[in-house]
Amino acid sequence: MSALKQYIDLFRSDRAALDANAPEALNALRPAALAVLENAGRLPDTSDEGYAKTSVEEMFAPDLGVNVNRVSIPVNVAESFRCDVPNVSTLMAVVVNDRFVPTATLLKNLPAGVTVCSLREADPELLARYAGDNSDIASAFNALLLQDGVLIHIGKGVRLDKPVQLVDIFSSPAPLFAARRVIVIAEDEAEIAVLKCDHTQTAGIRFASSEIVEIFAGRNSKVDWYDIEESSADTVRWCRFRCRQEAGSSLNICASTLTNGKTRNEYFADIAGDGCHTLLSGMAIGSGCQHIDNSSYLLHRSDRSESDQLFKYVLDEKARGAFEGCIEVARDARFNEAFQTNRNLLASTDARMHTQPQLLIYNDDVKCSHGASTGQLDAAALFYMQARGIPREEARRMLMQAFMVDVIDRIRLETLRDRLRHLVDLRFSGQCGKGSCAGCQQKDSSID
Repeated sequence: MSALKQYIDLFRSDRAALDANAPEALNALRPAALAVLENAGRLPDTSDEGYAKTSVEEMFAPDLGVNVNRVSIPVNVAESFRCDVPNVSTLMAVVVNDRFVPTATLLKNLPAGVTVCSLREADPELLARYAGDNSDIASAFNALLLQDGVLIHIGKGVRLDKPVQLVDIFSSPAPLFAARRVIVIAEDEAEIAVLKCDHTQTAGIRFASSEIVEIFAGRNSKVDWYDIEESSADTVRWCRFRCRQEAGSSLNICASTLTNGKTRNEYFADIAGDGCHTLLSGMAIGSGCQHIDNSSYLLHRSDRSESDQLFKYVLDEKARGAFEGCIEVARDARFNEAFQTNRNLLASTDARMHTQPQLLIYNDDVKCSHGASTGQLDAAALFYMQARGIPREEARRMLMQAFMVDVIDRIRLETLRDRLRHLVDLRFSGQCGKGSCAGCQQKDSSID
């Protein structure tokens, strides 16, 4: 039985419970989502265009449970507040598996004009308007079993001083699948930064997440989205980002995969208005048998917009990486500048990287480029550092850290930029996730 069929069968057998525990706007998505999935017949695999190295069908093949009855699963939040969570001042909420839990700090400090809430509590008309497009397989798969999520809405002209932080935690005594969705709506001239962190708390348990992130950037708005994944080797994640930009908007997306099992991130940006700025960056550190796949598609439909993509991988041991990116400039889109770069460093002879950059340019009045390179650590630099008394392993670590600097520098929040440098240092030194460094946060809190 295919992975998709087992989830469709689960949907049909538990439709009543799914509908009873979800808002009507999400229930209304299910018939169309089911039609998309039945027409597809299976989830994407390596025989499909754009999935050359990642089979989503295989990722979701294990028979994982779905918490359709919304049974409360206790989680010790303190376990995730160590080295793994950036130590920055934020307005924080926790997502336990697929259940939104706001903190007292969030509820107390949200300014007027800003809403951060569960999709179950969201305005039905707003939710129906912004969660309605589920025509692609990733979104349809998510909508079929979706019961909750997070809505972040910032009103016209409102500027949020502190970033909103979403801490996604997997915790369960048994294997679990979770459908997660985040909708970010920035009205005209609004400014917001969102930091999302993925963590797995229960070791040795298989988890799978289907995630959809939808960002709507109004005219002259400014939206920053930072995504840090520190999950377990038993966790798989399929995440699709959909972004729409209106005239004059600025969008900065920076995603970091530090630890994981198998990850497939898909980015689609519809640059619909004139004069937009789009930064899309990704950083992946793989070791052991980690598998990290990023794909992007940026569509320029307007005049005088700029986009710049930069993805970097450092792969060690038997890690596998993949990147496929595409820039499309529509026929009537003039005077655009669009650039795409993928740089990869293989730190062992067993690591593997697949890269495929693409340009689809239908207008001559543009400036566009793409490039990709894959190589190994600079032997001359290693020798130079060792000759000056730096041990080989430390020299390797320093070179790999330096390789990631330009991705980290694209983060506009200085405190987060500094913290991510620290997390990268811990990752390369083998300490990440152990909670062993000085200054780790220790919070005595739990959620039932």
